[in-house]
Amino acid sequence: KKIGTGTTFSGRSSAFTAAEIADMGNLADVTKVGAFVGNEFKVTAKMGVNGTSVLNSELFLQSVPDEFVDIDKTEWSFDGTKREVPIILPRTYINMYNFGFARQRSLPKISDGIMTMIDFVLFVHGDGKQADFKGRVVGFSNKMNEILVPMAFMQWANKEYAPDNIPESTRLMVELDNPASEQYSSYLDSKGYEIDSDKLNQEKTTYFLRLVVSLVLIIGLVISILSFYILMLSIYLLVEKNQTKVQNLLLIGYRSGSVAMPYQLLTMGLNILVLVIALLALFFVRRYYMDMIYLLFPQIEESTMLPAIAVGIILFLVVTAVNQIVILRKIRQAASN
Repeated sequence: KKIGTGTTFSGRSSAFTAAEIADMGNLADVTKVGAFVGNEFKVTAKMGVNGTSVLNSELFLQSVPDEFVDIDKTEWSFDGTKREVPIILPRTYINMYNFGFARQRSLPKISDGIMTMIDFVLFVHGDGKQADFKGRVVGFSNKMNEILVPMAFMQWANKEYAPDNIPESTRLMVELDNPASEQYSSYLDSKGYEIDSDKLNQEKTTYFLRLVVSLVLIIGLVISILSFYILMLSIYLLVEKNQTKVQNLLLIGYRSGSVAMPYQLLTMGLNILVLVIALLALFFVRRYYMDMIYLLFPQIEESTMLPAIAVGIILFLVVTAVNQIVILRKIRQAASN
């Protein structure tokens, strides 16, 4: 909810009520709604990398329903009998460390593969109690700028260290079928709710990219099927044209496999030529559209053409095998006529 001058001086709550959350969940394009829950107790965190202290400060923790967390649920759980809490850090924290602190202090940079290098300790106190928990970093988030902990830990800790405080949700996380929904935008405007416009624009771009990719895949599939049909039709016509010669070769003792081999080699050569041309075209075109994708989504890791090459080889083998079988059957049919 927007916080204006009136809200500040009147002391009105900016938290969402259960009715408001349910009302948003009833919108046509909304698939899921989850409320952020913050800590009602005090938390001080100490973060270190490879034995060197990086952060020592009071923090504000957040939790969201587990279905909104894209991580293995076995890693995202809390057991009250253990003093260990899974943590998801904002990727902005790691970027600041890698490109600032680590460079100045000659410390190792952190990637997703070496998260275990991060030492994280949470000091919790409230209601006359205090405890410390070991934080286990299980991932980094590109979507949120908060330090996330499991909802199970947040509910347990709020009850344990702040039993008299009732947690209020001032932020919601919403999952949409169509991020570009006009109905959803109109609803937010009518209610006066604020949204993270940068992330919404990114979601809209992702949605349209998926539509474009799906459309291109469907068109490509139709063209591929038609091309395969035309190739098979051409082979049939070629065999029909030379049917007399084929029958003569079979009559003088040539095997069906030997007679079919020239046609099989021809189709194999055509398939290889098509595969090479397609991969070369992809190699040159890919540099242009990948630069655009990296510009829109800088968090995407660089990839190679290996998946495309693997798919191309698999399709080549399947199409070639079908061609060989069909040609051999056609030659044998000519022999029986």
